[in-house]
Parts: sequence; C-alpha cells; structure tokens
Amino acid sequence: MKQKIQLFDVVALTEDVLGTGLSRGQVGTVVDILGNGDAFEVEFCDKDGRMYDSLGLRPEQLIVLIYEPAFA
Repeated sequence: MKQKIQLFDVVALTEDVLGTGLSRGQVGTVVDILGNGDAFEVEFCDKDGRMYDSLGLRPEQLIVLIYEPAFA
C-alpha cells in the first residue's frame, strides 16, 4: 500500500527528471500540495541546507521515506 504524501514529508524521486539534473533517489521535502494532491512542490537542498532546486512533481514520481517500523 502506497503511503499518502503529506506536507513536509521527506520524499525520494522514483525516476530521473529530464532537463533538471535531478536523478532517481534524490531526496527532497514536500513544501506545498498542489491541485488537491495531484502534484507536490518539492524542495531539494544540499547537505548544508541550501536549496538548489524546487519543482512541482506528480505523486507517481515520489516515494515517502519512512524512518520508523510499521507495526501491525
């Protein structure tokens, strides 16, 4: 089951984004929900916290990173 993407979720790209230099696996933070969840504005930052890109992405281009185990 795919987790619903929410504001401030840490996400990773599931595919390369042509023309941006962003590659599958790069990590960003959801900073806005667009079109009732049809797209998400995601900011990508370097290790020092400086943003180097921000763009709108479709839900199928993202996977939510999970930091704690899910208990049944």
